[in-house]
Amino acid sequence: MSCVEIITTSDRKAVLRRIGTALVRKRLAACVQVFGGIDSMYRWNGRVEHTREWVCVVKTKKSAFKAVEREIMSNHNYRLPQITMMDISGGSKGYLDWIAGEVA
Repeated sequence: MSCVEIITTSDRKAVLRRIGTALVRKRLAACVQVFGGIDSMYRWNGRVEHTREWVCVVKTKKSAFKAVEREIMSNHNYRLPQITMMDISGGSKGYLDWIAGEVA
């Protein structure tokens, strides 16, 4: 079993809450956390932008990445949303087992 955290951001908290709820309902994620707001600075179309955003952290299995990515892409308000994945290299065995058991 390989557990991961997938991260995306948006300037609309409601968008991330909808995505998160869908991921949990479809058993693509055991848990989704939405928090913020954060101040993001980035270069876009040659300009430095500043945006107030929310962060969405998805706890799931590595094997679910493509399905989670599709769900995010089809429901996100950004044309090119951040979708990054980080391996969970360690943690409570019980918690990691719970993640694995909740994801179909």
